[in-house]
Amino acid sequence: MGTLTKQIYRYTHKRNMRHNENLWPHVKIRRAASGEITALNYRHHSIPLTRLSELHNQFSGSLLLTATGPSVKDIDFSQRPDDITTAGVNGAWNLKYSLDFKLYFIVDMTFIDHHTQMIKEICASEEITLFTTVMGVIKLIDEFGHENIQCKLAIIEDICYQTYKPSVKRNHINHHFSNRADVVFSTTHPEIAFSTDICKGVFDAGTVVYWALQVIGYLGFTKIYIAGLDLNNLSAPRFYENEGSKRPSYLHDKLNVVVFPALKLASEVLAKKGISIINLSPLSSVPESTFPKQGF
Repeated sequence: MGTLTKQIYRYTHKRNMRHNENLWPHVKIRRAASGEITALNYRHHSIPLTRLSELHNQFSGSLLLTATGPSVKDIDFSQRPDDITTAGVNGAWNLKYSLDFKLYFIVDMTFIDHHTQMIKEICASEEITLFTTVMGVIKLIDEFGHENIQCKLAIIEDICYQTYKPSVKRNHINHHFSNRADVVFSTTHPEIAFSTDICKGVFDAGTVVYWALQVIGYLGFTKIYIAGLDLNNLSAPRFYENEGSKRPSYLHDKLNVVVFPALKLASEVLAKKGISIINLSPLSSVPESTFPKQGF
């Protein structure tokens, strides 16, 4: 958005609304009573959306969630169950000739900025439901035009930075959401939480996989296989990168204080819902007590 509109926004809105400055005044939304965004208008164009509430428990059986660690290269995906649904995050799209993606998750705006061709192909697939943020949708429209986005769009929001709502400081989430039945807190890290109702938002924990697990738990699957969740040797290229094209990882300092405790919480919450999780990466640094390491 333009510098002038940002300045006007900053002068007319409180600091806890600053995260909306790149959306105002060209983005208009409407929310349902459930909390989800059900209508999005951008520069006078109405953007079709898939309602999250309509996806609740609409799936069953097993799901393959494909992350992007180097171990993906060593997985024999031909061994996966025939009836499994496949989901991907970020650069997992490079497996498009091996895997038939139906669900996709992209919440890192810099990924959209640096992988235009990959994003273009995802957007052109009518078979895919893409879970992304309002800002993600705007970036896609600016890059490709709303008429060229053929995938189904489902908006998910960081619960602490929801569109046109005041932000919530990360270290205040326990106080702010403590009375919510749909929010489960870590018993060891009170600033880490898991949302069981994605219509009201999801919690961030430094990795798109955590967003995806909250969504998947809502959709109705009963077993999740995760590929490429290595979270070790973070300076190495992801499976679809090389030394020249790799993008930096910012997880080094977050693993033990945020990522691992969050994944542990996810395993506990989902297990109570009858959802089991298998880690397909034998070299993953995620503790086996969180996600058992097995094959298909």
